[in-house]
Amino acid sequence: MLKHAVFQSKFLPYLLVLPQLVVVLVFFYWPAVQAVIQSFLLQDAFGLSTVFVWFDNYRELLEQPDYFDAIIRTFVFSFAIALSSLSLALLLAVMADRPLRGSTFYRTMLIWPYAVAPPVVGVLWVFMLNPSLGVIAHGLRALGVDWNPLLDGDQAALLIVLAAAWKQISYNFLFFLAGLQAIPSSVIEAAAIDGARPMRRFWTIIFPLLSPTIFFLMIVNVVYAFFDTFGIIDTMTRGGPAKATETLVYKVYQDGLLGSNLGSSAAQSVILMAIVIALTAIQFRFVERKVNY
Repeated sequence: MLKHAVFQSKFLPYLLVLPQLVVVLVFFYWPAVQAVIQSFLLQDAFGLSTVFVWFDNYRELLEQPDYFDAIIRTFVFSFAIALSSLSLALLLAVMADRPLRGSTFYRTMLIWPYAVAPPVVGVLWVFMLNPSLGVIAHGLRALGVDWNPLLDGDQAALLIVLAAAWKQISYNFLFFLAGLQAIPSSVIEAAAIDGARPMRRFWTIIFPLLSPTIFFLMIVNVVYAFFDTFGIIDTMTRGGPAKATETLVYKVYQDGLLGSNLGSSAAQSVILMAIVIALTAIQFRFVERKVNY
């Protein structure tokens, strides 16, 4: 028999959800509506005059080759960050799920990096891989690698992917570990008795049972790569060198705050939001079919 919560007043449930609704309205829907309105306006750099220009901001934006380069770059970054962070987190979670000495300390250390803010992550990785002062950069030069992300766009892009993936591994690890611990041990033991080797048990039993967790983390990681990597890019490369690490979210900042082109920046925000919504819808439409609940 299902149990239902009973409230003395019919207004109490609405009152309880009111703070959350206010937060969503003020910090999500209201800025989103403002961005849509601003995308149809042309404003001077001093904010003294505003002209309604319909879709001119969108048309001028889509005529820029640099914008399409930023779109491709963002998709490549997102795929690389999501794939690397999910893969490493799953590997670490599988290792942490074993009965190891000091496993609690090991798990705690893996979770801690998620508490580090993205700008701080960027500063940490800059210090480690700075071509002049970085310890890792010094080791790379000792191995004969010409490491200089300040001048090499590919190396700068790799640096961003490494830092962003490292930041997200802890979050993914937490969910993967919870998913692994929720799998009944009797199922795995039965497969072992039947002669299934560890790798076969993982791909035929554990991995399919983790598919809901993987599906959820795929969406979270894509959103993270599109939006939350701004702080890392800003502290590490500022979109350089030669726009090699300028993603869509950083281009919004560059054109809007630094370039004072608020109309174009707002149009970019709307397009970016539409892309993320479309990607999420595609994942729910096609990927969720293969999820085993």
